[in-house]
Amino acid sequence: MAKKLKIFVSSTVYGFEELLDRVYTLLSTFGYEVLMSHKGTVPVLSTESAFDSCLRSVEECDLFLGIITPKYGTGKLEATDPSITHLEMLKAVELNKPRWFLAHDHVVFARSLLKDLGYKNKEMRESLTLHKNSKSIENLKVIDLYEDVTLEGLPLEERQGNWVQKFETNDDVNLFVVAQFSKYLDVEKILEEQFKDTKFFLNRNEGQAYV
Repeated sequence: MAKKLKIFVSSTVYGFEELLDRVYTLLSTFGYEVLMSHKGTVPVLSTESAFDSCLRSVEECDLFLGIITPKYGTGKLEATDPSITHLEMLKAVELNKPRWFLAHDHVVFARSLLKDLGYKNKEMRESLTLHKNSKSIENLKVIDLYEDVTLEGLPLEERQGNWVQKFETNDDVNLFVVAQFSKYLDVEKILEEQFKDTKFFLNRNEGQAYV
């Protein structure tokens, strides 16, 4: 029997539990095996840290869905370190996973506003401090994350897999997930097409991947 495609869903959780519940239900209904820390479906080992468990699951997944929210997330080893959500998304880009991203409107707007004010990159934004009760975004690093997945550091002609869909409501996310993932066989074809010119292939009968 063919194994299900594994999709890893990366997002901060606090304040977005209902959204993640909806995404999990939709993807499961479409036939995917959903790896999501919020639902407890990321395989964990007693011999590794939470960071390691999440990053290992990113390495092992077939597909990756990242949701950038106004909250940057916790799980950092040091105060200045990237959050676990940030690391997951960086890993997906590094491994060139078939990937889809959404970003909350507050993140997109904050980035645009700061650019208009002359703060055009991460280095220039480092001098800024958000009010502790900021209602728009929790941490300016969410903008860094957005720029990391849109591959802002590369020339335009080299940016592939850099589409990020803006969303305002849970319904916006629902629409995107249905549009992108409801046709399971089409997604499977996309996966096979991406790796057709490499030694990568999937044995869906045994659920194994070879490189």
